[in-house]
Amino acid sequence: MAIEIERKFLVNNEQYKSDASEKVRITQGYLNSAPERTVRVRTKGNQGYLTVKGLSSESGASRYEWEKEIPLDEAKALLALCEPGVIDKTRYLVPQGKHTFEVDEFYGENQGLVVAEIELTHEHESFDKPLWLAEEVTGQTRYYNSVLMRRPYSSWE
Repeated sequence: MAIEIERKFLVNNEQYKSDASEKVRITQGYLNSAPERTVRVRTKGNQGYLTVKGLSSESGASRYEWEKEIPLDEAKALLALCEPGVIDKTRYLVPQGKHTFEVDEFYGENQGLVVAEIELTHEHESFDKPLWLAEEVTGQTRYYNSVLMRRPYSSWE
């Protein structure tokens, strides 16, 4: 069983773009968005993925994750079966010390939201924090993609 441990932050400027080593467009939908077992379909560049995630820990920093690469045409077909609401974003990979931040810049109804995630080996692992990192939002469910597809950033008050 694979446990994903990550922390999530808001981003306060666009410096991450010039620091990025690569970027890729991602489109994703959810076959099931129940918090205890989300099932996500994703196209990432020319690749397709199916991912299952379990319920988050109390801190929100860790949860079960299983991911399998699938053919792109199958991923596109599965996207047509997903629950209403699609996540469209560009992901920037930004090396920082011995880690890499994944910075997601959202489009559509989530336009204006930029979130950075960092995967860790344990919840309290230290890491270098770039200047463009802002408020930590780890565990705040409204920032989960599976929630953003139902309650997009543009609808927040």
